[in-house]
Amino acid sequence: MSLLKLFGDAKFYHVLDRIDAELAEVTRRARCRDCGGVLHSARYPRKPRGGPTDLPTNYEQRASYCCAVDGCRKRTTPPSTRFLGRRVYLGAVVVLASAMQHGINARRAKQLRKAFGASRQTLERWRTWWREAFTESAFWKAAKAAFSTPVAEDVPGSLLERFAGDDIERLTALLRFVSPMSAPADYVPDRRR
Repeated sequence: MSLLKLFGDAKFYHVLDRIDAELAEVTRRARCRDCGGVLHSARYPRKPRGGPTDLPTNYEQRASYCCAVDGCRKRTTPPSTRFLGRRVYLGAVVVLASAMQHGINARRAKQLRKAFGASRQTLERWRTWWREAFTESAFWKAAKAAFSTPVAEDVPGSLLERFAGDDIERLTALLRFVSPMSAPADYVPDRRR
């Protein structure tokens, strides 16, 4: 299966939805990182772009929690494999479109725009983010040590190649790997509870 065909595969979106539910449950069980209070659901709406029109209904909401303790009410947003931070496009779209650019030209920009609905400027912004902000992030500086040989500078394509399995498994593994970047910078679940 080619990577572009993943976008019509309902199984792929359900896998990411299930992973996000697991990440959200870990966050909820960890309780409030400031005061230890119970976390209540405080989902917020999302209007994801770039995917098929028949996404599961859960894609219109992002999991988030709010501390139940009066005076605290700290919001906690868990990592996500469906969303890459605050971007309106699906995380998989940002990864794949960036990996497929390889020096964007007018023809390739047109193909990617048709596939994902992203403008050439948006595609270039994503590519710049991967090459500059991602590679300079504290997350990447710590996480790249997990690979026995250095990952080439051409991320996310070179990073996608590092994961084993078929296309769905590789892309899912990459999205799970970068999911901590989709949560606020200070996100660290307290696993002691």
